[in-house]
Amino acid sequence: MGKKSAGIQWDARSIRALRSHLNLTQAALAEELGTRQQTISEWEKGEYVPRGASGKLLSIVADRSGFRYKA
Repeated sequence: MGKKSAGIQWDARSIRALRSHLNLTQAALAEELGTRQQTISEWEKGEYVPRGASGKLLSIVADRSGFRYKA
């Protein structure tokens, strides 16, 4: 059984999984989150991780979309 996404430590794999669940491109997810496509790319490559408001916003989007991440 999947975990509620609010407890996710957002990493490259979980961000890609969420984006796939939402059926969005990096650019479309970036637009939804109010960030740059390059930022989404950097998160998905593991160069950076979302912190603060970005991580919280990802969790809100995940919860509202019914996303359940399996670690």
